Amino acid sequence: MDHNEEIDVPSYFLCPISLEIMKDPVTVCTGITYDRESIEKWVFSSNNTCCPVTKQVLVNNEISNTDILLTPNHTLRRLIQSWCTLNACYGVERFPTPKAPVTKAQIQKLIGEGPSSSPYRLMKCLETIKSIGTQSGANKRCLETTPGVAQFLARVIVIGEDENDERRVSEEALSILAHLNMSDEMVLKKMLNENNEGNKLVDALVKIMQRSNYNSRAYAVGLLKQLIQVGDPIHVVALKREHFVEIVTLIKDDVTPKATRAALRVLALACPWGRNRIRVVESGAIPVLVGLLVEWNDKRTTEIMLTVLDHLSGCAEGRAAILGHAAGLAVVSKKILRVSNFATEKGVKILFSISRFSGSPSVVQEMMQLGVVTKLYMVLQVDCETKTKEKVREIFKLHARAWRKSPCAPAHIFDSFC
Repeated sequence: MDHNEEIDVPSYFLCPISLEIMKDPVTVCTGITYDRESIEKWVFSSNNTCCPVTKQVLVNNEISNTDILLTPNHTLRRLIQSWCTLNACYGVERFPTPKAPVTKAQIQKLIGEGPSSSPYRLMKCLETIKSIGTQSGANKRCLETTPGVAQFLARVIVIGEDENDERRVSEEALSILAHLNMSDEMVLKKMLNENNEGNKLVDALVKIMQRSNYNSRAYAVGLLKQLIQVGDPIHVVALKREHFVEIVTLIKDDVTPKATRAALRVLALACPWGRNRIRVVESGAIPVLVGLLVEWNDKRTTEIMLTVLDHLSGCAEGRAAILGHAAGLAVVSKKILRVSNFATEKGVKILFSISRFSGSPSVVQEMMQLGVVTKLYMVLQVDCETKTKEKVREIFKLHARAWRKSPCAPAHIFDSFC
């Protein structure tokens, strides 16, 4: 369009929300016409339930806000397209007739044949699903809310990993699943429990994490985190040592910051179970976590790593691994009072576990030499959680005699503990 010329656009061609020309006009139940993309963004992205013009209720969130009735205004669309054609000399382009949004019935028919199809037909089905999801926000939401889609994709992932020649199919299904909002707890539980394939799905995701494709590895650990978050304890306890080896390897490879946090979250969710703590330690997690704590300053990630180390310090193998690392005690102490109250609490709990259960004379002496005692004394002087200070006092009670003559803290601080 020539910017020196102004074209008067009829007001009824403009969307009342965005004041931009409508390309896919739809009428809501209040009788007002909007552009489909704008009204969907208003309702779904901004979580509004009322008509922007009349303020009348459009949806009932207690029931569902995914089935809002949008009736195509074909007459207005044709008028707008005709106007675009008449003003083509000014550079106005006539937009194509928009495709009708996909329906749940169409999607269910598409996935109806299920993973029993041939690999070729299965790949074509996945390509169609991917195309549907990228056409519009409405189509993507329809995929997300159609029963059975998530389970279908999960079964394809499992089948694809069972057949070495069909791994491309499983990666495609995983990619589609990663771009859909399938965070509903019931949907995730069905993916785990349907046909007793929970362990198979976890195994398949771990196999994908062994690939060189960083995107697939990131998608796999992200989905694994979601599944572990909602899974029953039986699924969490069923995690194997080789699972944790791949999770730790992914953390070490630093695939993406998001993938690293997801992998750390899996460890944090798995470690409350005693068997898993030993498996995580045996997978080599502690040297990796200690190394990351030295390098990373991100608050959220640091808190998750200290949470994992706190769990692992609850077993003898974990404490031995922390003490066996040259920077183990030092880096935990360093994070106290530097990151957040939560990180301070976790750091003190780790030191308490070591002091109470692994506090040999050499360890107590090392804590003094590394400045750990000084840091613990500082915790008592600042404003932090009462329970954290209580843990520090318990540590001092355990080793006050050994630290009493230390220049790390005033001698009188230990007098009451001797």
